[in-house]
Amino acid sequence: MRFATWEADGRVTAGVVSDAGLHALPARTTVLDLVRAGLPAALEAGAEALRGPAVPLDSVRLLPPLAPPTVRDFVAFEEHVEGIVAGNGEEVVPEWYQAPTFYFTNPYALVGAHDDVAVPPGSQRFDFELEVAVVVGRDGASISPEQARDHVFGYTILNDWSARDLQFREMAVRLGPAKGKDSATTLGPWLVTADELEPHRDDEGFLQLDMRVSVNGTEIGQDLLSNMGWPFEELISYASRGTEVRAGDVLGSGTCGNGGCLAELWGRRGEAAPGPLRPGDVVEMTVEGIGTIRNRVVEGVELPPVRAARPRPRTRTRTA
Repeated sequence: MRFATWEADGRVTAGVVSDAGLHALPARTTVLDLVRAGLPAALEAGAEALRGPAVPLDSVRLLPPLAPPTVRDFVAFEEHVEGIVAGNGEEVVPEWYQAPTFYFTNPYALVGAHDDVAVPPGSQRFDFELEVAVVVGRDGASISPEQARDHVFGYTILNDWSARDLQFREMAVRLGPAKGKDSATTLGPWLVTADELEPHRDDEGFLQLDMRVSVNGTEIGQDLLSNMGWPFEELISYASRGTEVRAGDVLGSGTCGNGGCLAELWGRRGEAAPGPLRPGDVVEMTVEGIGTIRNRVVEGVELPPVRAARPRPRTRTRTA
């Protein structure tokens, strides 16, 4: 089943997607409410909604399918990491293989499947990142990978928009990413429940889903989701290790390989080709079994440069 959230005539509605269109859930019911209720209850509510009338998809603005309490983004594709570090003549660090690394990104910066996306202030190297995200369906702490299968509610497409110049400056300080990542993240077009994608699972527990991204109609990258270094259950388990995850949390797979972002291609080719995203560019991502998101890049707000730090003082006593 596919759950969506949309806006029309100033009203936000949640519901179920069918071939006929969008079927509303009861008023004030959100997709996050359904996730917290659990998958069986959500499927029952969705089946009831499908008995109601359908709203045409082209008559609404799709919003992110849910408002997650947290968003973690992993880096689970080895090929992506290889491309990123290739520009510096480096190899994937041994630490990458030891555990699935992630960072927390901004849940307030989520945008819908067809929303415009502004270039972050001060960035000249704007980039996309093709990912799939899992949505946690049950609260839990220190969950084992085996238990995590029961904590998966569903999946959606995630575009982790990245200001590479800001990101790499921040990470040179051994912290971040921060402003290089927190201006926009696309989620959509809807949330596909886990049962829908089970037929795509391979013998090792990975989802064999085709992933593609194009810019202005030209395909830039293609990969299989099953090329992840860890399945989603391992990511959920690691995220909950020594702490907790909660229903509605979003965990991104990290960028796929083989052109899942421009920075990977820049690293492999030794030049910025294709060039960074510019206002007017349209980025389209399609993931088998989930759907398509399409965002247009637009001009961002102009802000003054950030003030540099003052020369470091070494005073140890107060002056009069």
